[in-house]
Amino acid sequence: MVSACVLIRTTHGRYTEVVKGLKQFKEVEKVFPVLGRWDAVASVEAESYQALGTLVIRMGRLSGVVFTETLVGVET
Repeated sequence: MVSACVLIRTTHGRYTEVVKGLKQFKEVEKVFPVLGRWDAVASVEAESYQALGTLVIRMGRLSGVVFTETLVGVET
């Protein structure tokens, strides 16, 4: 499994709609609002790096998403 946090910026006024859409993805464990350059963070778990890439592309295509940045977890 691959764990990651996806940082999401939304179009002004579309935050609630985007969060509802993100919660529909089975890989999304949690979505919460944040202050700063980003509007929301989604904690996700994917089967592989390829699956993570596919998921983030799908998330970025949601109506109201301006752009995303993905922080992939690493084991130390």
